[in-house]
Amino acid sequence: MVNYRYLGNSGLKISEITYGNWLTHASQVENDVATSCVRAALDAGITTFDTADAYANTAAEQVLGDALKGERRAGLEIFTKVYWPTGPKGPNDVGLSRKHIMESINGSLTRLGTDYVDLYQAHRFDVETPLEETMQAFADVVRQGKALYIGVSEWSADQIRQGAALAKELGFQLISSQPQYSMLWRVIEDEVVPASKEAGVSQIVWSPMAQGVLSGKYLPGQPAPAGSRATDEKGGAQTISRFMNDETLAAVQNLKPVAAELDLSMAQLAVAWVLQNDNVAAALVGASRPEQVAENVKASGVTIPAELMKQIDDALAGVVERDPAKTLEGMPKKRPV
Repeated sequence: MVNYRYLGNSGLKISEITYGNWLTHASQVENDVATSCVRAALDAGITTFDTADAYANTAAEQVLGDALKGERRAGLEIFTKVYWPTGPKGPNDVGLSRKHIMESINGSLTRLGTDYVDLYQAHRFDVETPLEETMQAFADVVRQGKALYIGVSEWSADQIRQGAALAKELGFQLISSQPQYSMLWRVIEDEVVPASKEAGVSQIVWSPMAQGVLSGKYLPGQPAPAGSRATDEKGGAQTISRFMNDETLAAVQNLKPVAAELDLSMAQLAVAWVLQNDNVAAALVGASRPEQVAENVKASGVTIPAELMKQIDDALAGVVERDPAKTLEGMPKKRPV
């Protein structure tokens, strides 16, 4: 079963394995399979579910809401996000303006079938909206009882500091950051993590398996397995492409002895590894089959000894991305349309 951790400097506990439906619900898998995966997550003790209004252009929220119908609401932590274009994608259907935030939270609550979300997250930083406007809107969402806590995703260290300071002035807490983080992608370690610790923010990390590369199923010099994310033209192939080179794939194969020593699969090792960071509250995992959920949960509560952590570093030497500038590089320079 899953262990639980506090999220940021708050009293909210979440399951350290959190179920996310970015690339699956209403996109890569049928709704009945998606519902089976949610049921498997609940059976495994996962209480925390993460989605976003932009996933499958709002359809993923609807699927998650339907899958959770009938569950005791107080026993769940439901997270969603706002920023990317949604709906008909008009001029105000994007960003972190007061207008878009207020309309988006109402739409998300309707689709999710709930009166409130536990965590409402800024899916990216909006360079075209004053931060004061964004944080005031979030403060009002909290005061209206539509969200209990506020978080961000893929914000830089300076943006987290500024956002947390404004939140404090406005009488609410910024408690979470949702960045990409894995053995291969460690860009948050030098700047985002220290800034987050100062601000009372912890990480809910996405892609702990580096889009599946750390599962070891992709082999150097060989075509990607049929039906895998690397062959998915709906978006999966694009997101995994940065890791799909022979040098990286060969280095990942060197992790097999570490996984074997801990009696873990390669995928479980990847999830357990991110949870060794004390600023990480949860690893986001998705699933296209219910049995994948049960397997992922086995990473909860694992302690990786220091000598094996070093062995992992040695195995991946030369293929790990650590440059903190990558967070800003990946940030939209203007609102997408």
